[in-house]
Amino acid sequence: MSFGTLALIGLCGFAGPLLSAAGHGAVPVVVGELLAGILLGRTGIHAIDPSNPTLNFLSEIGFAMLMFAVGMSVPLREHGIRESLGTGATTAVIVAAIAVGAGLLVSKIGGAGHPAVYAVLIASGSAAVVLPILQERGLAGPAALAVMAQVTVADIGAMVAVPLVLAPARTDRIVVGSAIVAVCVIAMLVAARRLRRHTEVHTFRQLGKRRGWAVDLRLALIVLFGLAWLTERSGASLLIAGFGAGLMVASIGGPKRLSNEVLGIAGGFFIPLFFVVLGARLDLRGLFSDPALIELAGALAALNVVVHLLAARIVRQPRAAGLVASAQLGVPAALVALGLPEHVLTPPQAAAIVVAALLSIVACAVGAVRLERTREQGVQAP
Repeated sequence: MSFGTLALIGLCGFAGPLLSAAGHGAVPVVVGELLAGILLGRTGIHAIDPSNPTLNFLSEIGFAMLMFAVGMSVPLREHGIRESLGTGATTAVIVAAIAVGAGLLVSKIGGAGHPAVYAVLIASGSAAVVLPILQERGLAGPAALAVMAQVTVADIGAMVAVPLVLAPARTDRIVVGSAIVAVCVIAMLVAARRLRRHTEVHTFRQLGKRRGWAVDLRLALIVLFGLAWLTERSGASLLIAGFGAGLMVASIGGPKRLSNEVLGIAGGFFIPLFFVVLGARLDLRGLFSDPALIELAGALAALNVVVHLLAARIVRQPRAAGLVASAQLGVPAALVALGLPEHVLTPPQAAAIVVAALLSIVACAVGAVRLERTREQGVQAP
């Protein structure tokens, strides 16, 4: 590990914005970061060694910050989200129920196994993808709010389920550890809300704002890394620590400058590093050399869309809403990041999951365009 390696990874991370800009925003930034990692890692020229211990630790920090950012993006305080929670939660439960059968079906492909892993994957959502896409197109009607509520519920449920399906033999320890982390998150949430009311705290935060001390960011990172240490000691997953810390900030309603600061430190370095290293771990050669794994990627992508479309039809939501809700990012990344070291997933299987997730983002973008057209037609109708 050297500064040259960090510079190379930073250059790989810059491939994300360049590719997205070339595609006029249609290509998510994460695609370029993954492709750069694939090119320089296990699949390509082996310029990046994903087994390096220091690089692995930096990647774990990136994973924790990704989960933190995902948790922060959950629209808990979004106007109208509570009114749509019933429809969204019902749809998420229906998706989860159908996903059980879909996971069993996928697991039969070429002996892929892991039906519970695939069920959680198909049932998941991605508020981190859906929310920016809906906001960019100015979609805030009942259908859009119901989708936001649905992916919020799906995000939370899937994040809790991921450690359990990856290590069922350690279920008791994971549940106890997760409960300890959850109690700590709730306690810190209560303490933070009470402290915010004190004049001295408000004055100190304003002073920090004027002098550029990044007080909120420092506190957020202390909480994040403290919870991460607790997960190591208690047997819970790093995923729970990052997502729990993010949910706490989302519930409090952190200031906009905190989001910008997190974007700077996490989005500017650690999250791209995580995706570059993740891409370096994947084995696309193994994926494309095995027809069964290509079929696995296709089946995951297709069943994900079908399940969400079917659930949307059951609750009488527009088909476009089902396409939007099919977006996946955080959960597939978590499954791969945690499943590879545990040897639950092979590098080619992990590549199939990532390819299916990227296809789901395409489906989400198509759904958002169709939802926008539906709204425009409704406005133009006499």
